[in-house]
Amino acid sequence: MAKINAIGYGASGSLIGGKKLEPYTFERDEPKQDEVLIDVLYCGVCHSDVHQVANDWKNTIYPCVPGHEIVGRVSWVGSSVSKFKEGDIVGVGCMIDSCGHCAPCHEGEEQFCEGPVGQTMTYNGYWKPDGTGFNTFGGYSNNLVVNEKFVMNIPKEMDITAAAPILCAGVTTYSPLKHWGVTTGHNVAVVGIGGLGHMGVKIAKAMGATVTAITTKEEKRTAALALGADDVLISTDEKAMEAYAAKFDFILVTIPEAFDVNDYVPLIRRRGGLVTVGLLGPYDAPTNNMEVAKLCTTVGGSMIGGTIETQEVLDFCAKHNILPEVELIDIKDINEAFEKVKDEEVRFRYVIDMATLKNDPELAQ
Repeated sequence: MAKINAIGYGASGSLIGGKKLEPYTFERDEPKQDEVLIDVLYCGVCHSDVHQVANDWKNTIYPCVPGHEIVGRVSWVGSSVSKFKEGDIVGVGCMIDSCGHCAPCHEGEEQFCEGPVGQTMTYNGYWKPDGTGFNTFGGYSNNLVVNEKFVMNIPKEMDITAAAPILCAGVTTYSPLKHWGVTTGHNVAVVGIGGLGHMGVKIAKAMGATVTAITTKEEKRTAALALGADDVLISTDEKAMEAYAAKFDFILVTIPEAFDVNDYVPLIRRRGGLVTVGLLGPYDAPTNNMEVAKLCTTVGGSMIGGTIETQEVLDFCAKHNILPEVELIDIKDINEAFEKVKDEEVRFRYVIDMATLKNDPELAQ
């Protein structure tokens, strides 16, 4: 099969833990008839990228080229592609393909693909490794090859310099809010006001809910209110937490590291729910089912969304004038950005201007 040259930033397997990103050249397979080639324009920096590069989940395939919040321009389309043409501005999220035959795939919920290897992730290969070491390379690069079904239309009125995080942070928060039917009259809490949480606040508010931002830091109060939150609750204030007992119809927790979910269960209203996104791993302590059972509440989890919801959230954000709060950076500053993401020093999402790849002397050779 013919190959396409690509340049980007990746973590080599020769680096201990793969914790540093460096200029990297590689090849992609030439697009098939149902695929498109995209020139990457902007790519968001997700906390998942940090975890994956560091092999925190013990499943990273090196070399690792991260990036799954991608906005780009179509530069080539396969002969069977009907949705896109050269020059279209498009988006790509966490997946670039799936089996296409199982029930979830037919229903646009490819994140639950039941095929032998599951969905094909935008980077790090198959969701369920097949033992071959098959790898894929993400959006910290100049181009991307994607199955047509997994390419999203970016609404024309949307600012493409800020839109990229909607492809992951947007759909990750939109999906559980939609599933739980959040609407006018509901009281919703969003725990953690970072890359995911700030989108959760904006989307829940646009759905009509009364939104409380829950954070550990008093200094985040002003920022949370500026995002549209109606109220702010400081979770380290025990008396304030007690005052909010059984208040919320739905709680969206966006904390990316292990935490004690039992701190938040008492805040759920009768038959309400709490869903954790962003955390791929166990809670700090087992869930106290006595607290869950008392008001017949539900504690659950959610992760990304399928093609239908991803397009939905893009259109929803365009309709309601919602954009992520972003800071544009050069690709050469990516390692510093990773450190700031880990230390929670970014508000709220870094987006890489991929045009800056051309300024790297190692890649320009």
